[in-house]
Amino acid sequence: MTLLRRQGYWEGEFTAMASPCAVLTEADTAAEARRLLDIARGEAQRIEARFSRYRQDNIVHRINTSAGQPVAVDEETALLLDYAAHCHVLSAGRFDITSGALRRAWRFDGGDRLPEPAAVAALLPLIGWDKVLWKRPQLTLPAGMEIDFGGIGKEYAVDRSALLLQAETQSSFLINYGGDLFASGPRRDGRGWQVGLDDPAATGQGSAGGLEIKRGGVATSGDARRFLLKNGVRYSHILDPRTGWPVPDAPRSATVVAATCLEAGMLSTFAMLMGKEAETFLSGQDVQHHVIR
Repeated sequence: MTLLRRQGYWEGEFTAMASPCAVLTEADTAAEARRLLDIARGEAQRIEARFSRYRQDNIVHRINTSAGQPVAVDEETALLLDYAAHCHVLSAGRFDITSGALRRAWRFDGGDRLPEPAAVAALLPLIGWDKVLWKRPQLTLPAGMEIDFGGIGKEYAVDRSALLLQAETQSSFLINYGGDLFASGPRRDGRGWQVGLDDPAATGQGSAGGLEIKRGGVATSGDARRFLLKNGVRYSHILDPRTGWPVPDAPRSATVVAATCLEAGMLSTFAMLMGKEAETFLSGQDVQHHVIR
């Protein structure tokens, strides 16, 4: 964990959820900035430990290895399941936390290996939130299926960290967990925080413009880092759980500004899942957005 003084603010960095994380704050002292950074890091690491699909000591592992038996969950997990169910309905089945089984066929490593259609088709019976029995506080997941909160985990961690920091400081801050952000309010000079838009054609090296955010969440969905390329065709990691294949005509990226990071993430993901209708969808949501084709 590092803490550096920038021009007019402190910037602290750490790693969590397989992502670089940063907290920028106009705290008056290094001690206050470090305290806020410690709070944010603790919450990010707590959420990662509780909901990562890579661990074998949390509720997600218990659910995924339940072999069709009901599992009683705590209130926080129940809230995330409620949210995932809501997203499934709003997206007409395009957003589905049971779609992680498709990882068994797809490897989005920048290479050119496409799975056999039969291998994808064989996984479809293991996908579908409508096959899950969710009745608080018990979840019954059919044997062979799994859930994955990866599609909402970082956004949730950003919003949770922001709530904790807002209870601790009046200073303006910006949280950035792997490109998912929340700004608490205007800076001392009245301006917002400057947020750059990554150019998906030169990710990590080029800029596609920027945004000034005074308060709210920002999230970007895209295929800059996870894709396949075969015979000149780019296959995005954004998969339609109803078919098991990449969404056709999806944009390279969709960035959304909303009241919370969770809301921004939901809308940016929905936009990608809408394919060629991404811009039309976001234009109807009354939110600031930026789509790159």
